Amino acid sequence: MKSIEIKGSLRTETGKKATRDLRKNNSVPCVLYGLNKDENGNQVATHFTVTNDGLRNLVYTPHIYVVDLNIDGKIVTAIMKDIQFHPVTDNILHVDFLQIDESNPIVMEVPVKLEGLAEGVKAGGKLALQVRKLKVKALYNLIPERLVVDVTNLGLGKTIKVGELNYEGLQILNAKEAVVCAVKLTRAARGAQAAAATGKK
Repeated sequence: MKSIEIKGSLRTETGKKATRDLRKNNSVPCVLYGLNKDENGNQVATHFTVTNDGLRNLVYTPHIYVVDLNIDGKIVTAIMKDIQFHPVTDNILHVDFLQIDESNPIVMEVPVKLEGLAEGVKAGGKLALQVRKLKVKALYNLIPERLVVDVTNLGLGKTIKVGELNYEGLQILNAKEAVVCAVKLTRAARGAQAAAATGKK
């Protein structure tokens, strides 16, 4: 995965009024959940802010990143865990980050990329990507930027399911029966099939 640096500032106030003021000033309240835990077993949380512009390259992109969070000069390696948008304006309301290290596996959604010219497409079918991202669990340095699925041998009307995929070092968490991609029959392909069937008779 690529990395991206984001600069933030610690929050001194965390009430509703302070949060509203932050958003008015083009800042986004964020929380970093750390590796350490308190006496109740909860991850220690750090409250900080990032400007909207500072989050743009992380949020509005099809790529996934490891984030080098620079919070008042202290750098922590993390991933974006969750994000909330305003239901009307689509502005970023809140972002949660999760601190990571090389010894603990993490869960991330990774984009799927189809590769190759499917046999079913040659026969007149249409290739359809059903799942744009797959949820994987692995050490963060083993997670690729995208999961490449070879569709070269995918025939007309056939599918590739999650259970058929295998990537070294990765555990795919989606349901094994979930369809990742399919070559769908088009009208032209159905017509060709019908013509071929008629010709055989």
